[in-house]
Amino acid sequence: MNLPPLYPARLLRRYQRFLADLQLADGRQLTAHVPNTGSMRQCAEPGSAVAYSLADNPRRKYAATLELVQVAGAWVDINTQRSNRVVEEALRAGWLEDLAGFRVLPEQRLGASRLDFLLQGTGGPVWLEVKNVTLMSTPVCAGFPDAVSERGRRHLLELMAARQQGQRAVLLFLVQRPEARLFAPAADIDPAYARQFEAALQAGVEVQVWQTAVTGDELPCQVRIVRRLPFIV
Repeated sequence: MNLPPLYPARLLRRYQRFLADLQLADGRQLTAHVPNTGSMRQCAEPGSAVAYSLADNPRRKYAATLELVQVAGAWVDINTQRSNRVVEEALRAGWLEDLAGFRVLPEQRLGASRLDFLLQGTGGPVWLEVKNVTLMSTPVCAGFPDAVSERGRRHLLELMAARQQGQRAVLLFLVQRPEARLFAPAADIDPAYARQFEAALQAGVEVQVWQTAVTGDELPCQVRIVRRLPFIV
């Protein structure tokens, strides 16, 4: 997926969840919208190199949007709103194993929740929920969530309910950290989520973990899915 035009800056601070102060190369400061509801643990260190976009929308209070943060020398996509678009592009192109050849319907209601995708095909419906992963629990293991996530646990319950009705249910973790070699639920951060994750596996919920790469020359211009990763419980 192509990224919008990006501009370099340094992160001064992230605050009030959806705001960040940036410092430009000429010393000016800029407040940017942060499209990420998580804690952004490891991805919100003051002084980090960042990349932001500018919206041509006079109705927006903040024209700038924080898009990427450089962590350990690599660009990390922290825009959780883009995760679904990256996955949707891969679904429609048939790039994801076991999830090709379906009609793709984004944002469909299941029980009390709205899940990211409903896939329709001859084999019956497939419910798909996507989680953006920017946390490294160990030097090689990516983890989710990066903060206690009651919403994430609720999505697991909805996927389990779909399985009880005989429908396929898939949880897809999109890992944005290039150093990751595997994935595991972050039990040290949210033990309740880790327990529910294990219960969901036992109930037949399928788990897929895919890793992205952010590519470009001086500033990145694309983010794409590059490989599937193993997971552990």
